[in-house]
Amino acid sequence: MKAHAGIVLLAVLTLASAISGASRHKKGRVAPALGEILARMDEASRQLKTVSANLEYTKVTVVVNDRSTDHGKLYYRNSKSPEILLEFKEPDAKTILFKKNKGEIYLPKINQVQEYDLSHHSEILQQFLLLGFGTESSSLKKTYDVKLIGEEEVNGDTTAVLELVPRKASVAAQITKVQLWISEGSWLPVEQKFFEPGGDYLETKYTSVVVNRDLPSSIFEIPAAKGAKRVKMG
Repeated sequence: MKAHAGIVLLAVLTLASAISGASRHKKGRVAPALGEILARMDEASRQLKTVSANLEYTKVTVVVNDRSTDHGKLYYRNSKSPEILLEFKEPDAKTILFKKNKGEIYLPKINQVQEYDLSHHSEILQQFLLLGFGTESSSLKKTYDVKLIGEEEVNGDTTAVLELVPRKASVAAQITKVQLWISEGSWLPVEQKFFEPGGDYLETKYTSVVVNRDLPSSIFEIPAAKGAKRVKMG
């Protein structure tokens, strides 16, 4: 059960690098304040319909200095019931789908689809998976203490770095803090970093981001091979 929960949490956290130096500001410009950043994020959220991007997901175990990285694609469609598909190619192929309070993980090596009922975990989906993608600042501030760390350049893109500390003890028991790198061009995340109580962390990086392109409904379906076995997970 614990392993299954870990897979779901990994998937959930999949929808940024440690901050180590002083914030960098471009000469001659004034960095936006937290209120302006949140307002721009709200505006981007209202206009957001779809997102597709390359995805790099890294789990870091600090004690043994182990880094495990998966590469793939993210597809996201914003609606009252958001749809998210994560398609990992390396090192192990797997597809993860979130749709209508249901999670599915397809493992092509064994041709199996694992099904998860997420109807009782909508709070986790909102607090982790959708961070920065369609999340209103009022909801963000209700769930987290939000602080502006400064600015950093990420692949030539100026980003505002936010630190989020969970208000609820139940959330803090899983994630002690979150860091978001918000592009000051799109006002969407280009990196996310989730810190666990033991010091380990989960890092997600987005590149080649395309916003509001038409995405066919067929993208948000598990591409299971013929004869795939479906298993309901506890």
